[in-house]
Amino acid sequence: MAESITADYLIMGAGAAGMAFADAVLTETDATLVIVDRRDRPGGHWNDAYPFVRLHQPASYYGVNSTALGSGTIDQVGLNAGFHALAAGTEVVSHYDLTMRQRFLPSGRVQFLPMSEVGDDRVVTSLLSGERCVVHAHRLVDATYSHTRVPSTTPPAYAVAPGAACIPLNDLPRAAPGFDDFVVIGAGKTGMDACIWLLENGADPDRIRWIVPRDSWIQDRANFQPGDDFFAAFCRSIANQAEAVALADSVEDVFHRLEAAGELRRLDPNVTPEAYHCAILSDGEVAELRRIENVVRLGRVTAINPDKIRLERGTVSTGPTTLHIDCSAAGIPTLPSTAIFESDRITLQWVRTCQPAFSAALIGFIESRFTDDQVKNHICTPIVPPSVPIDWLRMYQIELANRKCWADHPEINDWMAESRLDPFTRTARSRLGVDVEATTQLGRYLAHVDLAADRIEGLLDDRSTN
Repeated sequence: MAESITADYLIMGAGAAGMAFADAVLTETDATLVIVDRRDRPGGHWNDAYPFVRLHQPASYYGVNSTALGSGTIDQVGLNAGFHALAAGTEVVSHYDLTMRQRFLPSGRVQFLPMSEVGDDRVVTSLLSGERCVVHAHRLVDATYSHTRVPSTTPPAYAVAPGAACIPLNDLPRAAPGFDDFVVIGAGKTGMDACIWLLENGADPDRIRWIVPRDSWIQDRANFQPGDDFFAAFCRSIANQAEAVALADSVEDVFHRLEAAGELRRLDPNVTPEAYHCAILSDGEVAELRRIENVVRLGRVTAINPDKIRLERGTVSTGPTTLHIDCSAAGIPTLPSTAIFESDRITLQWVRTCQPAFSAALIGFIESRFTDDQVKNHICTPIVPPSVPIDWLRMYQIELANRKCWADHPEINDWMAESRLDPFTRTARSRLGVDVEATTQLGRYLAHVDLAADRIEGLLDDRSTN
């Protein structure tokens, strides 16, 4: 490793955000970049994910802007039938690896320092050799602010006694055949994937116990499909959201309207969700999860003993023939936002709800085209990832403000219309006026969106005072 490197940008993290930002800057400028990651290849937490992981959303919304991810085909069979194929974790890792090796490095403007970390004063240290170098960069880009956590790298927060079998989800395919019963711990995307994997691979639903500390609101994958054939449904979805907020008389009424319109749904019709994490499921996946009737709602696990699982509000029995599958890692923790552009630092965060790749790519474009940090921060108000249902409304408030701001800048609209990561804007330019249903639904959105933006503050104020 050289004693010093000079570059325009030093990027900490080669995961989804860091790669999307770098790709945008590489496309829009002649800048030089140094990308540092603790892993041996790009892809971030996808390198640590369980072997059967897939994106919950179409691949069109993920990866780097310049390079396609996934096959672009429609699944004909399985729980995702009728929708765009979901990229497997191996495809995602390969996407980032190929982008680095076939686009970034051949440009001559990118240096990748794997198995390394950035310390104080922008000193990069190799985790293998211990060699150090100083990177002299115009700006430091923090692509690690989200602190994504996955079970394979995050030990459970509860105690596991000797004699109790408890594994991270990564080990499930190898370990499952040796057990009679299964306990899935965690109700987020990872826990849902664990349950669906067990069911798809022949486990009797009566042999599965699902520990659900908090039920979550779920989004319908039918509302997030790219392309001409799905454009009307997409427009109907954004119109439903704007109308629900514009006409609601309380926060509870917002969720009632969203549920009635098919924008959000619950796994158990009799349980009011207390969480929201942007999870997206198809009808088939929801039906599969509802086959599991042994759902434990006694709070978080505090300890697993050989004969009992202790939870915050009670205990349930277990035994030596039961495999406990830990899916309790927080995923994307809810951290306070900070200014994205600040002096010589850029902190990558969401600027569109539940869209980390698009957000980082847009931030890279804004960095490339605008010079004033105050203007850039006005364009890119950060959105804190959600935890509880009301966060849906808080995120929507910021996203509407961001959308309105973006609409004032023709260059942003043009970039979005050409962006692979924004299928809606690209499709809109060719379908509006041609697709009658889509045009009607977009008109309904426009009729309600300003009222929705004005209504949100009052709804949130009412909740905070009650």
